[in-house]
Amino acid sequence: MKVGIIGAGNMGSAFARRLSAAGHDVFISSRNIDDAKRVATSVGGGVRAVPQQQLAESVDLLIAATPYAQQAKALGATGKIDGKAVIEISNPLKPDMSGLAVGHTTSAAEEVAKAAPRARIVKAFNTIFAQLLSERPAAARGARVQVFYAGDDAAAKATARSLIDSMAFEPVDAGPLSNARYLEPLGMLNIYFGHVAKMGTDIAPAVRKVSAQQPADSSADEVTRQPLQAAKETGREEPRRSPG
Repeated sequence: MKVGIIGAGNMGSAFARRLSAAGHDVFISSRNIDDAKRVATSVGGGVRAVPQQQLAESVDLLIAATPYAQQAKALGATGKIDGKAVIEISNPLKPDMSGLAVGHTTSAAEEVAKAAPRARIVKAFNTIFAQLLSERPAAARGARVQVFYAGDDAAAKATARSLIDSMAFEPVDAGPLSNARYLEPLGMLNIYFGHVAKMGTDIAPAVRKVSAQQPADSSADEVTRQPLQAAKETGREEPRRSPG
């Protein structure tokens, strides 16, 4: 897949490294082309730096890897993005990182979607630290690191899912784009665990079943239904039993 990365910071560099290792054609841009060139040179593997205004036309998918405050402007500077699938990764942090700047009734992803209505926005990777992203993630007890993704466009979500899987992560469908309102606070909590609680950056949230769900016992259901059906056919029903 031809993947374009907007931004050459920690996350942009990590994406370039991991995507290149996964065999994708990687293009990276930045406001300062020299920053993109430095990343391309350090990663190697065919990663190419391109001027920002040429990025969209070169790729199948865009990854918006700039801070939230810069997302809309950076997307608008990448060329024609009409119909383009865009993975939006930001957590809308306050300048002092004390919390989220938006939430409850909207999200960073939804605000970016409003600013770029012709792009097909998918929220993903906001719960993954750059340090974990840059290398092939090691499976913990046989389970892959999970990446949640949310969006309203089925085709864009399928593309995002394929990309996540190709990077050796486990894609987890988190529903519509409005569910970014839940993913972004989860990203903030992950930042707390990693930095404030000093758990490190080799962590990521996950959803796991804690017990096996048993299928319904059809034979037991049939036993229950038989007297009820008989009562209906004879015009009477069994009296309701009081609780207990």
